[in-house]
Amino acid sequence: MRRPRDRFDGGCSALYGLLYGRSMSKSVTIRVDDQLHALLKERAAAEGSTVTALITQAAYEAVRDPRLEGAAEVFRSFIAEQGDAFDAAFPDDAPDQRDSSGRAA
Repeated sequence: MRRPRDRFDGGCSALYGLLYGRSMSKSVTIRVDDQLHALLKERAAAEGSTVTALITQAAYEAVRDPRLEGAAEVFRSFIAEQGDAFDAAFPDDAPDQRDSSGRAA
């Protein structure tokens, strides 16, 4: 006698892998009280967002490295000020193409 097909075996497992494979996001469940949930819903609606998006952003903020705050701007400023000196010191490594502002493309 054949056993009923499980949703994860046979052809279904390939589809499940495509839909919920390694590249998909992970689900995290948290419990919040009614008041906090109402505040989250209100804030999300006011921002045209979702509760999930608000919580995801808060999670990113919780794990971000504050040492990198403004690092991109510091790097851009340094390159703008010192780029020509680097090009002169290392001519073989200088970019061949530049954009309209004269920066490496």
